[in-house]
Amino acid sequence: MSSFSSIINSGELVLIDFHAQWCGPCKVLAPILKDVKHELADQIKIIKIDVDKNQPLAAKYQVRGVPTMILFKNGKPLWRQSGVLQKSDIINIIQQYS
Repeated sequence: MSSFSSIINSGELVLIDFHAQWCGPCKVLAPILKDVKHELADQIKIIKIDVDKNQPLAAKYQVRGVPTMILFKNGKPLWRQSGVLQKSDIINIIQQYS
């Protein structure tokens, strides 16, 4: 948990993808986030958190469904969304906070 804290408090924009192996929409979102990471590599860090393996962390951030994305900067959640978004929508949101 302390490494998670250091990541979200780094001063960089960090997008956390709370997901699960069994989740169909998570499998749809995964390649979209990979493309976003490739396109915005210098602007954001994207971290995947498996809710089944990290239940206390998911509970701390009140993740009720997967996928849930939360955008952090300096340890503060700036934006969150449950469900799948298109690549262009995710990029627009990240750029609003860059």
